[in-house]
Amino acid sequence: MIQTIAELQHKISSYSAPDQERVLAAARQSEQLHEGQYRDSGEPYFIHPLQVAEILIDMKLDAATVASALLHDVLEDTIMTRADLKRQFGREVDNLVNGVTKIAVVKAQNKSVQESETIRKMLLAMVKDVRVILIKLADKLHNMRTLRYKQGPRQREIAQETLDIYAPLAGRLGISWLKDELEDLALKHLHPDIYRSIKEQVSEKRQQRANYLNRIKSAINKAAQREGVPVVVESRAKHFYSIYLKMKRYGKEIGEIYDLLGIRILCDTTNQCYQILGLVHRLWPPIEGRFKDYIAMPKTNQYQSLHTSVLGFDGKMIEIQIRTHEMHRTAEFGVAAHWLYKRGLTREQVQPADLEIMHRVRDLKDARITSGEFLEEIKREILRDSIYVFTPKGDAIQLPKGATAIDFAYHIHTEVGHHTTGAKADGSIIPLKEPLKNTQVIEILTNPNAHPHLNWLRYAHTSRARSKIRAWLNKNDETLIINQSIVARKQDQTAKHPEPQKTPQHKGPSKETSDILDRHKVEIRVGKERNLMIHFAQCCTPRTGDDIVGYVSRGRGIIIHKRECKSLRSIPDVEERTIEVEWETVSPKTTHRFRVVARPTNDLFSEIEGAVRKIHGHLIEGRIDESGPNTIDASFTLEVERRQDLRKIAKSIRAIPVVMSLHDLPGQ
Repeated sequence: MIQTIAELQHKISSYSAPDQERVLAAARQSEQLHEGQYRDSGEPYFIHPLQVAEILIDMKLDAATVASALLHDVLEDTIMTRADLKRQFGREVDNLVNGVTKIAVVKAQNKSVQESETIRKMLLAMVKDVRVILIKLADKLHNMRTLRYKQGPRQREIAQETLDIYAPLAGRLGISWLKDELEDLALKHLHPDIYRSIKEQVSEKRQQRANYLNRIKSAINKAAQREGVPVVVESRAKHFYSIYLKMKRYGKEIGEIYDLLGIRILCDTTNQCYQILGLVHRLWPPIEGRFKDYIAMPKTNQYQSLHTSVLGFDGKMIEIQIRTHEMHRTAEFGVAAHWLYKRGLTREQVQPADLEIMHRVRDLKDARITSGEFLEEIKREILRDSIYVFTPKGDAIQLPKGATAIDFAYHIHTEVGHHTTGAKADGSIIPLKEPLKNTQVIEILTNPNAHPHLNWLRYAHTSRARSKIRAWLNKNDETLIINQSIVARKQDQTAKHPEPQKTPQHKGPSKETSDILDRHKVEIRVGKERNLMIHFAQCCTPRTGDDIVGYVSRGRGIIIHKRECKSLRSIPDVEERTIEVEWETVSPKTTHRFRVVARPTNDLFSEIEGAVRKIHGHLIEGRIDESGPNTIDASFTLEVERRQDLRKIAKSIRAIPVVMSLHDLPGQ
């Protein structure tokens, strides 16, 4: 990695003279502004923006992006103002730097809100100029490469945030090498023992695997030569995190995972890709269910390739990817290939605006939701795996995994969604709440007299569908008041509500809760009350799934209390001013206790927490009951939204490589 401006100058020698001067001017300004600042490693702070810029230079980004990378921390950490930045480096650099600059802590109530608001600001800036997120990803990559210098819980927090947000973002933008490195670095700090084990195992049999793959490559080259198809055959190492996921998925130890390497075949044309596929399947028998055609149906990040798995020599499974050289450049550079095109390095232009992630962020842009809710929607809808389903006319529709027919209907058109009566998948009737499966043909049944129901909020998975349903119910169902998380059932419009006597025991909501929920005013009336808002009582602090009731207050709208709240019962005439409310999306949660026997490890509960969270559960507590030399005996309590999810969670926990057995404990 470069350490000086002189090395930077050599690195950008292929740029035009004006572009070189622009980058070097930014470097000199950054070095001057950061003088006297140091990183946790003890290095001068300027080394960080310098090496972030180097990452972007290696990605072949333009001079404005590189200059912005060199200046990306100056608004946050130095005396430079936006006016100064714009005057010296122009509007383009100013907008890019501002896009990745954190919001001030004073503008947010706490660090959590600050981080959520910063991510929202950055993603919305990305929609205007995708280079914002490329700078942030390069910044995150360099921080992860130096994360060993960060001490305490913050190290794990940064690694987890990288795994939850930034690695998936790199994937959605199609930059596979960046996603892979971020995932591996996160694994290194979240599960160091597993990381070391995988690294040692991969190194241990490297030569043995290389010899085997050379036999495979030689067979493919000879067969392609006979058919007159020019190919480049490469072996590819699977990154550690993908091996870790395979261990979890199949419940195997690292020593039982044999396909640690794969084969990639590059050719010139799409037709040759399919010709090579047939060639490979004649050499070795394909494994059923392992073929994927991402050429005919590209991923949302525009990735294209053919994937197949075969039983190679000695009965070993080999994963093979087949793609053109252009497809490979897109797979490696993703959205950054747009700038490769500008510099004449590739023929096919990748338009950032065409990426599905851009459309999904735009959909959320105008939604009246908090920054925390925005971030949850991003993680739930955009950064998770997607599925493709088809209309009866053959049009492909991309939806987040877990989406239902309700989501599909609202994706087609709001009015189609509003008048849905049922759905068919591949010709068969399916429940509206059933998650759709990849490649199904979906037909929506409608009736002009049909309309949304409250349960649809529980069936819908996408923010688009949920916001449309919520809006219709608020407008057309006079018995309901709905905000982002609570459904309140209105009382009789003619009911008389005397003003309650004030009592010190009835506390209002916290400022943070109030600030968040004030955004959800609903233009309705309960009795004489208008413009009601929904707040959570601070006296009993209800949590999702608690048994709750609404109290119609004077001036502060509906206050949500736990049903058994003592402060609520002490309010005079409370019965005349209470209304029934319920959680919009979930039924009351279920707790369950398990006992687990596992092989010795330092991060058992971290592994369990990940397995539980994957099924939308929550690990409440855990403890080591007994510990012998060869096993760990532990117990823990978890919380789930639906009791029927316990079986899935148990299966997920049993898939953890170190877990030997799992048992129910009494006390549920």
